[in-house]
Amino acid sequence: MSAWQLTMMALGTVIGGSFFLGSAIAIEAAGPSILIAFVLGGVLVYFILFALSEMTVSNPTSGSFQTYATEAYGPGAGFVVGWVYWSGMVLGMSSEATAVSILMRQWFPNMKISLLGTIIIISVTLLNLLGADLLSNLESGLAIIKLLAIVAFIMIALLLIFGFMPGNSSVGAGALAKEPLFPGGIKGIAGSMLLVMFAYAGFEIIGLASSEAKNPKETVPKAINYTVLCLVGLYVICIAVLLPLIPTSILDENTSPMVAALDRYHISWAGFAINIVLITAILSTMLAAMFGLGRMMRSLAEAGQAPNWLRDKKDVPYRGILFSGLSMIIGLWFGLLFPRVYLFLISAGGFSVLFTYIVIVASHIRFRRKHGCPEGNCKVRGFPYSSLFVLVSLIIVILSMPLIPGQIYGFIAGIVMVILYTVIYLIVKYKNSQKR
Repeated sequence: MSAWQLTMMALGTVIGGSFFLGSAIAIEAAGPSILIAFVLGGVLVYFILFALSEMTVSNPTSGSFQTYATEAYGPGAGFVVGWVYWSGMVLGMSSEATAVSILMRQWFPNMKISLLGTIIIISVTLLNLLGADLLSNLESGLAIIKLLAIVAFIMIALLLIFGFMPGNSSVGAGALAKEPLFPGGIKGIAGSMLLVMFAYAGFEIIGLASSEAKNPKETVPKAINYTVLCLVGLYVICIAVLLPLIPTSILDENTSPMVAALDRYHISWAGFAINIVLITAILSTMLAAMFGLGRMMRSLAEAGQAPNWLRDKKDVPYRGILFSGLSMIIGLWFGLLFPRVYLFLISAGGFSVLFTYIVIVASHIRFRRKHGCPEGNCKVRGFPYSSLFVLVSLIIVILSMPLIPGQIYGFIAGIVMVILYTVIYLIVKYKNSQKR
């Protein structure tokens, strides 16, 4: 895979429903200061990615952060972070399958959500079995659709702001001129940071895909540069041109902020167009996530931390992909049968991502202290102070989950998940020691 393909894979995972739909809650909570939250989130992403890059350049492996956690803190840490990440992503992607099924029912009204969701998960699984080259080309196409949608919104918003849109007068500063910069104070920014980090989540796929990259020592840093520039640039510009168009206080989680903004200016086709893009975004996220899940499961199996029958020496980890796909289908059906319990579980998906980022940064700190710069090429500037700042910031973000409406369940479920996998590891370790 080239740097461009890695970048498209990362953007395909990152730019999904959390930005097109979920960002409305963050914008409503922080008001115009949401721009500060997105910039801060971009800074954290920059340091996390380059921390991952330094370890990847030193040791390109499909296990990525799971392997690096094992090297830094022992097999217990690798076991816990690998399984927590895998479980969170499986639950998260099964919920995404439910979401895209609901969106697609407008075209297939007679099909049950369970059937539509199952077909979607099976399709995503089979496409991943085709290999990295074919998948990366498909993922690139889907990612481009999402990028073009954001660029198109930016262009339309600019036309409205400067008065070049037929049938509409110049918006100018619009709603932005009437709103305080910090309507929710520091608490508003702090609360929105959790949701902003969810909007950035998924970039770790670069590490999981690094073992299939052409010359990882050059390709991975390039892909990270491209990813950070595209993500932060597009997110910040998109939010900046959105703010004059609509008061942030009227946004809610039921409508995309882009659709809500354009509807105010009678651009009625926006809802239909964004709906199609949202479906594309979710499918793209599921494809890229399955790519990473298959490789994570192979890494766990090769380390003896997953059942031996999941080991796969082929280029494409067929067993890991099929097992992850089957687990998603079970998650989908479980969610439809027990929706209250399922909502509790899927909210742990956000926790698992933040937990993974904390482990990446913590592993990198141990890595640098032990090995120094990989081949003398330091990418993380200001070490160790910058890394400690990112680590503390991520811990604060994850501890803020109980303060956000609906997120306390994810926090509790995430803590339970970490404890559960720690106990499982200790039991397995004890049983193995008894056999010797």
